[in-house]
Order: sequence, then C-alpha cells, then structure tokens
Amino acid sequence: MSPPSLIDAHPNLSDTAPVALSYELFPPRSPAAAETLWTTIRELETTEPDYVSVTYGASGSNRDTAVELINRLLLETTLRPLAHLTCVGNSPQELAGIVGELLDTGVRGILALRGDLPKDASAPAAGSLRYAQDLIELIRRVEQRRSALLCAGKIAVGVAAYPSRHPESPSEEHDVEVLLAKQRSGADFAITQVFFETRQYADLLTRARRAGVTIPIIPGVMPLTSLRRLKRLGELTGVEPAPQLMARLAAAGSDLERLHIGVDATVDLANAALDAGAPGIHIYTFNEHQSALEVLDKLALPRRSRPGSRRASGAAQLAG
Repeated sequence: MSPPSLIDAHPNLSDTAPVALSYELFPPRSPAAAETLWTTIRELETTEPDYVSVTYGASGSNRDTAVELINRLLLETTLRPLAHLTCVGNSPQELAGIVGELLDTGVRGILALRGDLPKDASAPAAGSLRYAQDLIELIRRVEQRRSALLCAGKIAVGVAAYPSRHPESPSEEHDVEVLLAKQRSGADFAITQVFFETRQYADLLTRARRAGVTIPIIPGVMPLTSLRRLKRLGELTGVEPAPQLMARLAAAGSDLERLHIGVDATVDLANAALDAGAPGIHIYTFNEHQSALEVLDKLALPRRSRPGSRRASGAAQLAG
C-alpha cells in the first residue's frame, strides 16, 4: 500500500482564494463612443479586476474593432482581456486562424460561444461550426499545436451558463447537460447570463453540481439601473425582469433615485450569489463605469492588490 502523499497530509496548503472580479466591455461603434469607453476603462482599471471580457459581434461582425480594443488593452493598460469568440457561420479554418491571431496578440483567455443564429432563418454555411462545444474542441486543438509557444501561459476557455432556461432549450435540465458537455470538451469556467431573482444562481449551482459540473460558475450581473435596457434585455433573452423592480424604476422621481434603486437590487443579486458560493462576480458594464463602481463599492469584495500596483501603493501610503 502506497503511503499518503504530502498533499493529502496537508489539505490546507493555502488561504481561501479571493473573490474574482471581472467586467464586460464591447468595442466602440464611433469615435465618441471610443472616448467614453476609454474613460470607463481607466476608471475600472483602478479596481484591478482579474480580467475584462471583450465582446464579439454576431458572425464576427465587429471582429476588427474587437481585436483592436484587445490590442490596446494589452499595450496601454494593466488589464487582462478575455476575448469572446462565436462560431456560428464560421468554418474551422477561419476560426483556427482567429484563435491563432488572438494568441499572437497575447490573449490567454477565450469565451467560447455559439453566437446568434441568422435572423433570416437561413442555414449556416456548409462545414461551419454549429455549437460552442465544437469551438472549445477547436481551441484545444490549436492550443495543442502551439503548446511550445504557450509554456508561460496556457489558454483558459470559458463558456456561457444559464440561470433561466435558454430560449431555445426544452428545459433547465437540458441547459445543464449542455454545460456538462462543454466541460467535457475542455471548458475551464462558465459565466452566467443576466438573471433577476436572488435564488436563480443558487438553483443553477445546485442543478449543475448534481449533474457533475465541477468548473467554476461565475455569476454575471448587470447594474439594474436602466428601465429601457431591462426591457430590451427581456425581449432579447426571453427572461422577464422582476416586475416589482421594473415598477420601482418606473416610479423613480429622478435619475439619482433610479440609480440607487438599481444598484441596491444588483447588490442583492450579487450578495445572494456570493452567499451561495460564487467564486467571483462578472459585471456587465455596457461601457459605463458609474453604476458598476457603485455596485462594487457596496459589495466590498475581499480583494488583494497586486504587488507594485497603484491600489497597493495607495493603501500603503494611507497606512503610513
């Protein structure tokens, strides 16, 4: 009988991991939007997130601006980009080239997504990938071919998870089976779509763990401050926002009151997820920093500053 390993004999080898923090950004559509975005980026950078995700339009419609934004993040900021990548309508050859291009720029995290189906109901081009699971496997094959180039940083592959039933899914249980299949194909973590009820993240976590999903599932929360945005999101996702919240936002007498109502509701969602065991919080910013930072201030996440960072230096000066 083999003796126990040193690791088995010392189960508490490190402290509890700090809560992960990340944001979602999308490429600007105009020079004015770019100016606003970079103001947001500089404000969010001071909070030292673990990464920021950069969205990718349907069928790669904004690929060039997405890659440009990723390059600038790598060259001009301390932020680590997580690149979104969709596969519907793209051939394996095209996607392998895009993955290679992202790796060449220094990207080491990819969020592998199916992407929206064509609105005209036309069939995808012959030979194109159809599911996020296929894209994960393709990324892993590209990674394997480049393994010698990635010795200082392998690829982390993320996927989407759904606290509420996906509009095209027959059931929540089917959604979990899809998530499990993504894990088996090589996914490292998942980020949830927006949810509106405090119990939804905990319910998803319970279903997923019972089914055998072991990867981290990070709750994605959106500052619930814009009535127009909530209505639009409900139309796009098929998930109805909480009626009571909608009524309170509609009855608010000012933008400031609406901000406070929305921030408090978002903090409640995030705290419920953290209480359920969430390993991090991912904030959908819509390229705006005010409400995201308000949420972050109220959450008071246990975070650690990186040595030599601006935040660590500021804390040291205050302590002195």
